[in-house]
Amino acid sequence: MDVVRRFAELVGQPDPPLDRAVLALAAGADPTVDIEHWLAELDRLAAGVTGLDGLLHRLFVEERFRGNTASYLDPRNSLLPHVLTRRLGIPITLAVVCMEVGRRAGVPIDGVGMPGHFLVRPTGGDALLDVFDGGTEMSLANCEAKFRELGGTGPFGPHLLDTTPTWVILARMLENLRAVFRTLRRPAGSEWVLRMRLALPGAGMAEQVELAQALGVQAKWVEGARILEAQIPGAHPEIAQKLETAARSLRAHLN
Repeated sequence: MDVVRRFAELVGQPDPPLDRAVLALAAGADPTVDIEHWLAELDRLAAGVTGLDGLLHRLFVEERFRGNTASYLDPRNSLLPHVLTRRLGIPITLAVVCMEVGRRAGVPIDGVGMPGHFLVRPTGGDALLDVFDGGTEMSLANCEAKFRELGGTGPFGPHLLDTTPTWVILARMLENLRAVFRTLRRPAGSEWVLRMRLALPGAGMAEQVELAQALGVQAKWVEGARILEAQIPGAHPEIAQKLETAARSLRAHLN
């Protein structure tokens, strides 16, 4: 898949640009995505912004970006061109918009990957902003309350509010889409998402197995079986047996 190969090549760079990487990700859903057009749209949004207050006013008052509370699981919420068109998104994609518009305007913004939610913070500052809620400032207590509300357990503190690197942002976006396509039972969507996820650190056998399953549902039995068989040599004997059985099951469709 050319879109997956292009994504993998881009994220394989030492410091991939977030804007282009997120648009390359969106090309998995629509290979005709015009990346230059959407980069220009981010430029337009940044024009005339001179500070943090101006950035938040531009995005959440003038342009009316907002969190999609009515249809959170809509996959378009995770695809930047749709977010820029519809002015609707989930926390992480709205954060990407804020970060990239801010960067263009000389107002650097960091992503903050709090477990279960995603915030932003002015680079070098302490203020935490919830872009899913119009850029509302969050205290540490507010953050913990949100963490608990979303089912978080264990101790909460600043250690859960570190700046998030580009590859982790991309991985989280893909994990969101992975869950959405699994829920919606869209194996073709799962396929490109998993292929892209495997191009980033932190993926392994679980993603390979799920990819093989998505391929099998699409009658790509041989490719799915080969992926499973490639995992066998390094697997624990019990796991290796399960992989071998699953691979044989896929190949049985050819008889």
